[in-house]
Amino acid sequence: MKLPCTGRITPLLILKAIEEGADGVYAVGCKEGDCHYIDGNIKARKVINHVRKTLQSIGIEQERVAMYNLSASDGPLFAEYADEFTEIIK
Repeated sequence: MKLPCTGRITPLLILKAIEEGADGVYAVGCKEGDCHYIDGNIKARKVINHVRKTLQSIGIEQERVAMYNLSASDGPLFAEYADEFTEIIK
């Protein structure tokens, strides 16, 4: 799902994806301190951490939800994060 900013992520979006069969969900946002929308990536990190705790409390592996921060020019790093998350989910 494409959003204008990771700050628009809600717990409902993440949990709905998992409910509909996603093995995992990860968000990729701007580097902390470089958010175009000021603090969207910091808000997203809080949402991600909240969802992880919620999943753990109901017996689902919290590793199924993650957040990564990088700049738009970090294409190789994005690919590395995608591979890393895929391995975690496997």
